[in-house]
Amino acid sequence: MSRKLADLGNQFVTDRVLRGYLKRVCPPEMYAAIRPDLNKLGALAGGELYDLQLQDRPNTPRLVQWDPTGDRIDKIELTEVWERVLPMVAEHGVIATAYERENGPLSRVHQSALAYLLLPASDMMGFLLATTDGSIATLLRSGNETLIDRVGPHLMSRDPETFWTSGQWRTEQQGGTDLSKVDTEARYEDGTWRLYGHKWFTSSTAANMAVVLARPESNTEGREGLSLFHLPIRSNHADSPNEGIRVNRLKESMGAKKLPVSEVTLDGAVAYPITELKHGTRHLTPMVDRARMWNALIAVSSMRRGLALARDYARRRKAFGTPIIEKPLHYDTLADVQATFEGAFHLTFRFVELVGKEENNALSSDEQHLLRAMSPLVKLITARQAVEVSTEVIEAFGGSGYVEETGIPTLLRDTFALPLWEGTTNVMSLTALRTLRRDGRLEAVHNEIKRCAASVETPALKHAMKQAQEAFKAAVQWLAETLENYGEKALEAGARRFTYTIAHALEAALLIHHAQWAIQEEGRRPIAVAEYFTAKGLNHIARRTHYDGYMLAQDFNRQSLFQDELAVDTGPQQAV
Repeated sequence: MSRKLADLGNQFVTDRVLRGYLKRVCPPEMYAAIRPDLNKLGALAGGELYDLQLQDRPNTPRLVQWDPTGDRIDKIELTEVWERVLPMVAEHGVIATAYERENGPLSRVHQSALAYLLLPASDMMGFLLATTDGSIATLLRSGNETLIDRVGPHLMSRDPETFWTSGQWRTEQQGGTDLSKVDTEARYEDGTWRLYGHKWFTSSTAANMAVVLARPESNTEGREGLSLFHLPIRSNHADSPNEGIRVNRLKESMGAKKLPVSEVTLDGAVAYPITELKHGTRHLTPMVDRARMWNALIAVSSMRRGLALARDYARRRKAFGTPIIEKPLHYDTLADVQATFEGAFHLTFRFVELVGKEENNALSSDEQHLLRAMSPLVKLITARQAVEVSTEVIEAFGGSGYVEETGIPTLLRDTFALPLWEGTTNVMSLTALRTLRRDGRLEAVHNEIKRCAASVETPALKHAMKQAQEAFKAAVQWLAETLENYGEKALEAGARRFTYTIAHALEAALLIHHAQWAIQEEGRRPIAVAEYFTAKGLNHIARRTHYDGYMLAQDFNRQSLFQDELAVDTGPQQAV
């Protein structure tokens, strides 16, 4: 039995940041219309579902490969939390809201607010919802009316009986991020496409369908390269997978243990092309953008959950006669964590706004560049910040935060999935560096920072905004100077420091922009958040030489820079 260290309460009512943001960006009539459902979901997330999570903590999904008669069935039994939350996803429109578009571009904001409240109570179901959302966007963008009509109503349904989820199966053992290594083959046999291969890491084998990357058979003229396929898996998540799909095993991961990730063998599974039979990776942009958006939503919502628990615990826990929330160092630490969360929140929801505008053909040319620039940035920085925040949350509970039965260690383990999914921090940093070097991208980020700065009138906020502008300027100067004087290797070596600086500068600008609006309702508090955030440091550019980094990483003892960089360390040497 798990032990509750802290209470949550209604997670909408107590979330000052979410409520303030929605009041600022939503028309009053929209906010009034969506508030009752957000309130209901916030109560469930902080009450019934939180209690169920603690009760269900030791359980994980189970793969039943054989029935009593010896037939292979590969059924996946989900946990209680998943069984409870899946119908709620449909009923509350956590997927559907974005595509019903009742509020135009702001429908994405509405959907993301619903997701943000539900995700921490769903035991990492967010990854499956991300691939479901991405599959819808990919199908709609493809223009494949046959598939859209066949599966779209299920994926966007509000009826739990007809609602489907979708996985995303790309990763293979030899490839990982390098999609050119995908070996899964699509063969055209008797008028039907069938898939053959091994997917080493599937997003969820309990889904009803998947979008699969495969290589059409090489001897089919004009069908070179990779293609995207719709793979039907099952009509009901309790059913066995369709013929030709074998679940080899569920993955035992460090975190996200409730997510039924597995290794799958495809042996003639029937599939349907989504797009033309080549250049499949070109059609991944809608899926990738939504995966990054959901990754960031999981990150900020998990930060919020950890902070809510740590804050309640600090009010209850006494040390030397007073609650620890009254101890200066403890409240200073929580304030620092709160500021990190708020910066990540505003960056994430600004990206959500842009996705919504793109879906409604409402993006300006500059905003199109901004969307592309922010896509890798929002994923890489919020994922790292979630790990940072969760680490502090563990410490905020002292030794109790290290005890499994409290459920607190799960927060940290789960967040470690965020920097890994859809590309590690280094992969995302290189992607962001490549993206930002394209025409119009850095300028769009600069224009966004200037837009935020133009709204600021309060002197303290102007000072904070100046730090964001100076950090951005330093990053741009570093990019130009490094490329001119040191070349591509030095640029690649500094990619993480460069992208961190750009991302933190943008977070700060968006946070300060909101703070100026919030002063009228919250007084000094928004200024304090901006000051705490910028005090952490926005500029991560530092003068380093990439060959020194190479030497340290290899642990070479080098007397000269002219020694062979590819020399192999032969092991421990006798001390001289």
